[in-house]
Amino acid sequence: MFKKTVLAATLATVALSASAGKFNAIKPPPAQGALGSVVVNPYGYAPQTAVVDLGGHEITAAKVTVQGKGKKGVDISYDVNRETILNHNGVPIFGLYADFDNTVTLEYVKNGDKIKEDYSIWTQPLQGGAVVNGVKNNYPEVEVKKVDSKFKDRLYMMNYLLPVPGSYDLEWKGGMGAMNWDRHTFTYVLDTQGETRWTLDTNKIHDVNDRSKRGIIMGIHQMDNGDIIFGQGQKIYRFDMFGKKVFEWDLPRGYQDFSHDMKAMPNGHYIVRAAKTDYLREDGKRVHTVRDHILEIDEHGKLVEVWDLNKILDPMRDDLLKALNAGAVCLNIDEDKMGKKADIEPDAPFGDLPGVGAGRNWAHVNSVDYDVADDSIILSLRHQGNVKIGRDKEVKWILSPSAGWKGELAKKVLKPVDSKGRALQCSEKGECEGDFDFTYTQHTTWLNGKTYKDQDVVGIVSFDNGDGRHLDQPAMPSMKYSRGVEYKINEKDMTVEQTWEYGKDRGYDWYSVVTSNTRYMADRDTMELFSANINMGIKGKRSGGILNEIDYRTKDVKVEMEFTWLMPRNAAYRAMAIDVNKLGN
Repeated sequence: MFKKTVLAATLATVALSASAGKFNAIKPPPAQGALGSVVVNPYGYAPQTAVVDLGGHEITAAKVTVQGKGKKGVDISYDVNRETILNHNGVPIFGLYADFDNTVTLEYVKNGDKIKEDYSIWTQPLQGGAVVNGVKNNYPEVEVKKVDSKFKDRLYMMNYLLPVPGSYDLEWKGGMGAMNWDRHTFTYVLDTQGETRWTLDTNKIHDVNDRSKRGIIMGIHQMDNGDIIFGQGQKIYRFDMFGKKVFEWDLPRGYQDFSHDMKAMPNGHYIVRAAKTDYLREDGKRVHTVRDHILEIDEHGKLVEVWDLNKILDPMRDDLLKALNAGAVCLNIDEDKMGKKADIEPDAPFGDLPGVGAGRNWAHVNSVDYDVADDSIILSLRHQGNVKIGRDKEVKWILSPSAGWKGELAKKVLKPVDSKGRALQCSEKGECEGDFDFTYTQHTTWLNGKTYKDQDVVGIVSFDNGDGRHLDQPAMPSMKYSRGVEYKINEKDMTVEQTWEYGKDRGYDWYSVVTSNTRYMADRDTMELFSANINMGIKGKRSGGILNEIDYRTKDVKVEMEFTWLMPRNAAYRAMAIDVNKLGN
């Protein structure tokens, strides 16, 4: 039997007596169809979600379609399995337009009947959440430049940062990333029409007046079951995409200031980048370190392993540090110092500033990954290069120009080769023959997820920001460029081949001085690239970002979306596609 009804949604989370207008603990809200009532934002964290309550009925599976707005709108459709329905006591809805009367189609079987129902679900307007002088929009501007028809269904999660006025006035002794780099974070999902289809209410997580809730939401990744993980300051989090919090954990005692990245491991553990509190240096001084410790936290929130990079690498290596743009060391973009080299002193004050030795920003780890093949971690160190380190704390390889690496570490530096395996000649600063180039101040170096015939080969992708390229500053800043790049590393031969790049030909208009990301997308054989902060070095001009998906084989642009941030010298962090098919399964 087939049934179809058109229904009106209710925002009520409690039942109201229609006659008296008083709370009624027994009578439920009016049913919306063959199931129960609709509850919008059921967990309080995701205003553009809902749950169609079971209303005491039983169903084992459902299909959800949030219909696109207008003729060009993007439908969001996904299946929901029994476990997800049980978890939410209803059918969870993702992808609603804000401040809109959404039409949502549910298909399911109840008591042997095939039922198809259209629900009308209204949501509240977008909430900006941060009032900053000079900002007149709730969200950044977006212009869709190109979308291939086969990519119309893509959804992209944005991670954008807005300064919080007054946050720098709150000092905390030893506070590094969370105290000095406080930002209000916009975490939201866009469709390919530039419409916001999901938001995380970060006001429920971030609080400038609470030390435990300060910092920047960073390191967002979607897990295999559809959940997202991220960290902020002194905490790490896991949510499902319907707004249900899975956990909120403090960093282990003795560690502080998560930022940049965390990853889920196949065994249920998490790799987390943090810093060490009250660290004892070899000279007897005690300091709080900066972005140089990697933690492994198990599924119960317990610390089970630590990689102290001060003991594994060389915290005194300063070859790239001395070539950095002094105006763009981190998110503290200083227009007056743009294009000038950083002044690195071995006895500089301790704290979150570029320098050598524990207690200074000598490493700046900005991404982490885990290679299950040999139980190792892969790290991007903005100020040093890319490295792979085993559980035994031994360095397996270093992808970086050879300058400054000494002793046993010098033996771990990979040798560039061409596609036929022939060695390429390179200077110690990284100037190589052929098309090969190293990464400089790169952001995000992750496994590409490909499998190679040779079991000794591993592939990685990186966003090569390009500051300090070849350990120098160019004659003019406009000569800089960024690129997404892929490498194939033979871990037995200790060689590296560059197999793909994009962005160099787009020059300074595509150059991002900080942050950004690159990721290989196996589902459509593309590279996803987000050049997050173009125009940041141009005085008085509002910065922005460019999000692309590029055909891996042809390098044709399949998606291009251009953003304008809310303030000059504003910074976005990352953007990446999410898989809606994971949400209900």
